Amino acid sequence: KTFYGIGFDVHRLVKKRKLYLSGIEIPYRLGLKGHSDADPVLHSIIDSLLGACRLGDIGKLFSDKNKKYRNIRSTILLKKVIKLIKEKNFLINNIDINIVAQEPKIKKYSKKMMHSISKLCEVKLNQINIKGKTTEKLGLIGKGKAIASEVITCVTKND
Repeated sequence: KTFYGIGFDVHRLVKKRKLYLSGIEIPYRLGLKGHSDADPVLHSIIDSLLGACRLGDIGKLFSDKNKKYRNIRSTILLKKVIKLIKEKNFLINNIDINIVAQEPKIKKYSKKMMHSISKLCEVKLNQINIKGKTTEKLGLIGKGKAIASEVITCVTKND
C-alpha cells in the first residue's frame, strides 16, 4: 500500500540563534527561534512522515511543553521518527521539499542538505528533491523575517 503525507513549518528569524536547515548549520547573521533548534525543514519532514503513516504530528510526539526537548537538535527527533515508522513496516519512497526563504539562497546548500536528509532518513539521494523558493519579497518571509518549509512524502507499507 502507498500513502502520502504533507508537512509544513515556519519559524521567525532572530539574532543570537544558529540557523539550521535540513540538519546542517547554515552560516547566516540570523537564526530561527523555536523550542528546539527550530529547523523547519526537518520539522516538516517529520510531520509529513507522521501524516503518511497516520501517527499524529510532531507536537503529539515531541511536545514543546516538555523541557527535555528544549533546544534539542531536530536530527535527533527525525531519527526517532525513522525508527518508529520502520518498526511499523513503513518504507520511504520519496521526499519532496520546498524551502521558502528570501535569504539565504538555498541552491548553494541543497547538495549538502540532501546528503544530510539521506543519511538521517536512511534513503538514497535520488529519493530526495529540494527546491528553494522565495515569496517575491511578500510577507514575513519576503521581508527576511522568517523561513518556512513544506514537504510531501510518499511511503509504502509492507504487511
